[in-house]
Amino acid sequence: MLTGNEIRARFLKFFEERGHTMVASSSLVPHNDPTLLFTNAGMNQFKDCFLGQEKRSYVRATTSQKCVRAGGKHNDLENVGRTARHHTFFEMLGNFSFGDYFKKEAIAYAWEFLTKDMGLDIERLYVSVYTTDDEAANIWHHQEGVPRERIFRFEEDNFWSMGDTGPCGPCSEIFYDNGAEIGCDSPDCTVGCDCDRYMEIWNNVFMQFDRQPDGELIPLPKPAVDTGMGLERLTTVMQKVQSNYDTDLLRDIIAHIEKLSGKAYGNNNENDVSMRVMADHSRATAYLIADGVLPSNEGRGYVLRRIMRRAMRHAKMLGFEGPVLFKTAVFVLDFMAKAYPTEAERKDFVAKVVQNEEERFITTLGNGLRILQDEIAQLKEAGQTLIPGETVFKLYDTYGFPVDLTADIVEKDGYSLDEAGFEACMEEQRKKAREHWKGSGEEAVSAIYKQLVDDGVTSTFSGYEKIEDTGAVLALIKDGELVDEGVCGEKVEVITTVTPCYGESGGQVGDTGTICTKDASLRIIDTKKPLENLFSHVCEVVTGAVQKGAEATVRVDAERRQKIVLNHTATHLLQAALQDILGDHIKQAGSLVTPERLRFDFTHFSPLTPEEIVKIEAEVNAQIRVNAAVQSQVMTADAAQAAGAMALFGEKYGDEVRVISVGDYSMELCGGTHASAAGDIGLFRIISEGGIAAGVRRIEAVTGDGALAQVHQQQQTLQRLANLVKSDPQQLEARLVKILERQKEMERELTTLESRLKAGQADDIMSQAVEIAGVRVLAAQVESTDAKGLRDMADKLRDKLGSGVLAIGCASDGKANLLVAVTKDLTKQLHAGKLVAALAAEVGGRGGGRPDLAQAGGPEADKVDAALAKLAGLVETTIQG
Repeated sequence: MLTGNEIRARFLKFFEERGHTMVASSSLVPHNDPTLLFTNAGMNQFKDCFLGQEKRSYVRATTSQKCVRAGGKHNDLENVGRTARHHTFFEMLGNFSFGDYFKKEAIAYAWEFLTKDMGLDIERLYVSVYTTDDEAANIWHHQEGVPRERIFRFEEDNFWSMGDTGPCGPCSEIFYDNGAEIGCDSPDCTVGCDCDRYMEIWNNVFMQFDRQPDGELIPLPKPAVDTGMGLERLTTVMQKVQSNYDTDLLRDIIAHIEKLSGKAYGNNNENDVSMRVMADHSRATAYLIADGVLPSNEGRGYVLRRIMRRAMRHAKMLGFEGPVLFKTAVFVLDFMAKAYPTEAERKDFVAKVVQNEEERFITTLGNGLRILQDEIAQLKEAGQTLIPGETVFKLYDTYGFPVDLTADIVEKDGYSLDEAGFEACMEEQRKKAREHWKGSGEEAVSAIYKQLVDDGVTSTFSGYEKIEDTGAVLALIKDGELVDEGVCGEKVEVITTVTPCYGESGGQVGDTGTICTKDASLRIIDTKKPLENLFSHVCEVVTGAVQKGAEATVRVDAERRQKIVLNHTATHLLQAALQDILGDHIKQAGSLVTPERLRFDFTHFSPLTPEEIVKIEAEVNAQIRVNAAVQSQVMTADAAQAAGAMALFGEKYGDEVRVISVGDYSMELCGGTHASAAGDIGLFRIISEGGIAAGVRRIEAVTGDGALAQVHQQQQTLQRLANLVKSDPQQLEARLVKILERQKEMERELTTLESRLKAGQADDIMSQAVEIAGVRVLAAQVESTDAKGLRDMADKLRDKLGSGVLAIGCASDGKANLLVAVTKDLTKQLHAGKLVAALAAEVGGRGGGRPDLAQAGGPEADKVDAALAKLAGLVETTIQG
């Protein structure tokens, strides 16, 4: 019996032997496609090839592509682990033709692989074609010998398009008959039925049309083929099992979870579901993090967090009390290392990210579950089954519970979520999320640049060696349109045959400078690099008029460039120092290099201590004093990796890469501009360090003149502070210690006075206590205070009350705050949580809590007295009712 790994290898080898180039799986983070959250199909990395906007060195390709589909509503995620074939992470086997072969060959390859290489029983295979695709139907029948009665025609499921316009075409699918015992027992059960009997295993997409805006289908000059076959599905067929989770691709991971948990798979349905969830989610977690996604509350990071926290909850249901998902994620990377070796090298980093997230969530899970249990108890008493949106939001916002996790927890008890209420609470967060998402995916390249490249327009970068160069104006762009001329006062983009100006990329900002032609002078505001080998100068025409075809001299602002190169080389030294001092888990998570400063984002799971910051800064400055030469080499990506060069993981690199070395201290893949030697940097100073997301820290620093200016600024600030407290800089610390000690002493005296005042206020309030149905009842408005102040006051009043119930409230910051306390001897008769909930309705709010103490709030601060006035009636009704 073939293993899943062997099936994957056999597929790739089959197509390699038939002239296909084996292409590595692309990152799960799509490049140059802001429409996609994650890579979800094998064709994603070839999208521009199919559109004719990118030409590669091959016209046939084959891949095994990592895919994630988990961006939908929570029910999609909820199905994972409960059905045989729902997954967040899966592998898509594919073969592709970019204008080379078409239907005859694609169909022949698919049939040969399945029936000859895999040895599947032809009698159990069926095919489908698009309703009107007689060509494909005839190929199946005449070329491959498939009987007409085993060829089905479908419309909706058998036509594929990339969007509303563009490449599209009919599909032809291959189905495997799992047997009547797997079916729905309907006499009408056949190919296309929703049951699991006839399972689609291969889909051939024949891209032969270009859909126009008016819907017309125009034949493409070079039709293409895009195929996809789920590895997990094919493995179920080859290993003769009915569930993807019973294949060795997932069963080995489940076996590892059995070992860790001490529980056997197959003995308990709920445990089985939890193990399947952990197995699937461990794969998604491992590979998303390995490709650079980190858990957060927005965009891709939020989807990852949803997946991880669902797995963590199921781990808890299996009896795990501490972190365990990090162990299963590492097992996945080791288990699949032969297919994805680069990701396996990042397992230590993946483990640290997962363990950190687990530890964070474990601390809040218990508190969140208690809140949810209290809410369910109240709903049960009221005979209701809808969890309020405010509670769902609180669990999300305060305790990090994704909505689908909350839904998953309450579903088995018959409760559902007020999703509309939750959405209302999330309005502001959703607005922010939309703003974040605008920049969380790579921007799509404007069609105008792709058109230029298609027309043969390219520009050469000479800025590694020069800061001035001369070439011809190849193109002018104004307002997104190609023009022949730009006149004084206009803003235009200028593309020249050669340029010394660096185009913004890799975190380094674009160069500025000037362009001069015989008839015009232009100021370069920015330089962009929209595509490989295409540089665009964003310019303002200062004098004259610039024409397409004119000879142009392009000059870089040399002083500004020099500041940028110092900061960029310092960034490389900083990353090396961080790894030396903090550990190998440090990975770049983003950067910005400008003339004024550098910004470096990196993976780390705790704030840097002052001692660590000093050590890192000292290490970088030590390397600056070593003054090692900065050297660049161009080599193959494999050679660079073998040499130990650091790469930004998840980044897309070409066959050849540029490697920057600073002596033997730092080696990175980098296309930016750099200093000649480390000593050119002069001085390096860290100006800030802080967290920007879970597990991601940010350092901002300055170099050279900027660092010297920062030292002078700090000295001046120190002198001003010393003057303020009548000291000198050398004695400032001792002077401040004395001032702070005196301040603390005065604060203690103030606290004592306030306590005496509150005790006196409590005595005054006690005079308002009355007896209702044999119970002492006290309701009073107190001076404005916060929630803690109310609790302190309630403790004093309850001690004085002895036995009874009290309610106090106040208006604070325009809102009403209420508290109800019931002495222990009365909690079986009176419930503080229920009482405060009734009072809260008067101030337009909600509340609840324990039987002996509960708090609430509301927006109507002017109704505190009215709310408190209700207490006596509530007590009387409850006691007598």
